[in-house]
Amino acid sequence: MTASTDLEIARAAPLRRIEDIADEMGIPAGSVQHHGREMAKVSLDAIEQMGPPRARYVLVTATNPTPLGEGKTTISVGLAQGFKHVGRRAVVTLRQPSLGPTFGIKGGAAGGGYSQVVPMEEMNLHLTGDFHAVTAANNMISALIDNHIYQGNQLSIGPDDVSWRRVLDVNDRTLRDVVTGLGGKINGVPRETGFDITAASEIMAMLGLATSLRDLRERLGRTVIGFDRHRSPVTAEQVGAAGAAAVLLKDALAPNLMQTLEGTPALVHTGPFANIAHGNSSIVADYIGIRGGDYLITEAGFGSDVGAEKFFNIKSRASGLEPDVAVIVTTVRSMKVHSGNYLIKAGRPLPEGLLAESPEDVLAGTANLRRHIQIVRRHGVTPVVVINAFPTDHASEHEAIAGVCEEEGVRWAIAQPHAEGGPGMVALAREVEAAAAEGSDFEVLYPDEMPLREKITTIATEVYGADGVKFDAKAEKQLARYEDLGWGDLPICMAKTQYSLSHVPSLLGAPTGWVLRVREVQASIGAGFVLPLTGSINRMPGLGASPAARNIDIDEDGNVVGLS
Repeated sequence: MTASTDLEIARAAPLRRIEDIADEMGIPAGSVQHHGREMAKVSLDAIEQMGPPRARYVLVTATNPTPLGEGKTTISVGLAQGFKHVGRRAVVTLRQPSLGPTFGIKGGAAGGGYSQVVPMEEMNLHLTGDFHAVTAANNMISALIDNHIYQGNQLSIGPDDVSWRRVLDVNDRTLRDVVTGLGGKINGVPRETGFDITAASEIMAMLGLATSLRDLRERLGRTVIGFDRHRSPVTAEQVGAAGAAAVLLKDALAPNLMQTLEGTPALVHTGPFANIAHGNSSIVADYIGIRGGDYLITEAGFGSDVGAEKFFNIKSRASGLEPDVAVIVTTVRSMKVHSGNYLIKAGRPLPEGLLAESPEDVLAGTANLRRHIQIVRRHGVTPVVVINAFPTDHASEHEAIAGVCEEEGVRWAIAQPHAEGGPGMVALAREVEAAAAEGSDFEVLYPDEMPLREKITTIATEVYGADGVKFDAKAEKQLARYEDLGWGDLPICMAKTQYSLSHVPSLLGAPTGWVLRVREVQASIGAGFVLPLTGSINRMPGLGASPAARNIDIDEDGNVVGLS
């Protein structure tokens, strides 16, 4: 018998009316803006009307993943469902999937199996158009910058000093570096530029970190788009772009209300990619969710070294909300990969040896798990480890991970969200509830006043386990300039590989005796952080040899097929 696909499971689920989901959360009817029967946007006026925060705040993070991912979204959705089975009400806040990985290699990001956010097609394909609004606003600013330069350039913007890039929500490596304005004077002033993926747009970061429409408008206004001939920063406000961008983003600031397969409320908002962005769902979604149940579960991208570190030091700093618990997702296969004995490549079958019973290989990789436990504890948050169980796992391998958790003195559970949905998450829900009752003593990693160079070094040494940081000459010059401009009090949003604690993807486990290389540093003043680029990381992914787009189609009845 062939197992049902995620799409088949999602389509078979009976869905609740979205107004009933909103009513259950206590969202006023006047704040619910319908997008069909099963989705809605929630206007920000609901925040004040819903009263003070009342939920325990649970972050879901992970060990460094394999290229296939370890099911962090599935765990997040499953945990929200699992709380219902222990008599608690939960809300989950998730990031909206990017079309890049959906049509690339990873597929959809709505969860999986019996722990999904539905409708699945809408979740993974366009949703309510927020990504398109970000793309349009970002590129509107680009158009106005180039038009300003073409129309006399009263601000004396150096064509080579424009830092603002265009964006597109498609994986396309050929657009990373381009030349615009070719074809004669009528087509503008030629200059080198490029495209990032939409999720990496500074506007996406602003949308995720803004606490109100006014806050978003102010962030847009102070966004630095480049420098003039005197080396002074030029803002989006100065080129007349901030207002138009705000208009395009007005509706996108409202979070999207959906539901899980078991009818649990889900708020979906802003973008992914914690390796090249801050990789967290929006503050306003959390402001609503934390008022709508007993537990608010939110997910940070990739491992705790990237997504959770940014959650703690960027998002929590901006929101004022402090997490009670951090769930660390791990798997048998990820621990085996971190042993250094196996290599997983996306789009290829798993190595045969990886599926054989080997608690020794699992134990050899658990240095990575221990480091992630330390990262969470360094921020004063209580960790709970969850083993996301796969059918190919062996009991002895689960026992090996559990033994490490016992040695570290952390709560743990085995979960089966994909196969069992909420009932498969009861053990984790109980462990999270117990951990939340114990409380946490949250603290950020560094103070605002610490110099930028020291902030970067602190992250590298205390989170990644590096011996230090090597700043390229370009990065040193940029950091000194940003300090001189008064931007030294901003937090750090590191661009780093998700596959390793280091900046080198092949350094697995918990590497020691290495130095982090920072080759360039960008300033995202509207978002409110400084972005160091490490290793070979770039902000526009490429497609693999067999992209998922080749298998996605539509049948004669208008149904999407091939979406995973």
